[in-house]
Amino acid sequence: MNILVINVGSTSTKVALFKEMDVVAEETIVYSSAELAQYKDMKDQLPRREEDILRFINDNNINMEEIDIIISRGGVGKPEPAGAYEINEIMCNDLITGKYGKHPSALGPAMALDMSKRYGIRAIVMDPPSTDEFQPLARISGLPGLERKSAFHALNQKAAARRASGEIGKSYEDVNLVVAHLGGGITIGAHRGGKVIDCTHGLSEGPFTPERAGSLPTADLVDLAFSGKYSKEQMQRKLVGQGGLFAYLATADAVEVEKMISGGDEKAKLVYQAMAYQIAKDIGAMSVVLKGRVDGVVLTGGLAHSEMLTGWIVERTDFIAPIFIYPGEDEMTAMAQGALRVLEGKEQVKKYQ
Repeated sequence: MNILVINVGSTSTKVALFKEMDVVAEETIVYSSAELAQYKDMKDQLPRREEDILRFINDNNINMEEIDIIISRGGVGKPEPAGAYEINEIMCNDLITGKYGKHPSALGPAMALDMSKRYGIRAIVMDPPSTDEFQPLARISGLPGLERKSAFHALNQKAAARRASGEIGKSYEDVNLVVAHLGGGITIGAHRGGKVIDCTHGLSEGPFTPERAGSLPTADLVDLAFSGKYSKEQMQRKLVGQGGLFAYLATADAVEVEKMISGGDEKAKLVYQAMAYQIAKDIGAMSVVLKGRVDGVVLTGGLAHSEMLTGWIVERTDFIAPIFIYPGEDEMTAMAQGALRVLEGKEQVKKYQ
């Protein structure tokens, strides 16, 4: 069975062809923050991103008639339980318009649906970022009408959590874990009994990231928004896309930041260390959600490759529980596994409404 996997992130598009669980061809197409900043709206990236996927298909002589299913990383859509969902027009419209929150991952399902129509192939998403398993306590924000919402790296967090559970010698449903996905976006979740009962929001909460502002002082943010200096769209770009490391250091590339630090740049060191500090604070907060009964703390995602960053995090959190570090992410494999379960009839596909 041939599976085409698409994973659109903030600054990259990953695409791979799986035959069962064997990778036949794969590529990570990387875009610089400066390159993406030229697009006024997220949807304006669609032609460029899709052109690169079609180039991958042509370069690897992939016959689309032999593809059994297309699976894309999901976007920030309607809050639903974890699982597989058929990609349809309603889903794509919600994602592209940002009805529930804007994120470049919205582009993946849109491209998958386009190819689904073009080639007559089924297209699905698995465990999308809007997966919602929150406990009622986690939804209260402090201001009626502004409910805390679930939007996080569900696919990779759950894959990493299952991996750590195996190392602990228990099933995912029998452990309590704090999982931190560290990438262009950063989310930190409390996993209890196989469900993510609380988590920082990937676009508007938690630590600042390479290109997102994270949680901010709300009174000062309101003043800035109504200062007359910025339009709504400009403010949104400052928060997601041009915030975090990019705002302070004019780069969202952690490797470049570490080179700056090695060269003696004290400002770069302070800002990078502050990001680790904020990540550690939220890991501590999620351990409180689990009442201190934590079987493990998991660090995963692309930034987990940084020994400098993870070292600072471990310094502040290793008293909580054993720490598991899984650099990179298992999202491509996790999606292929999910697609294979669907093809084999082991998992039912739900309808997005």
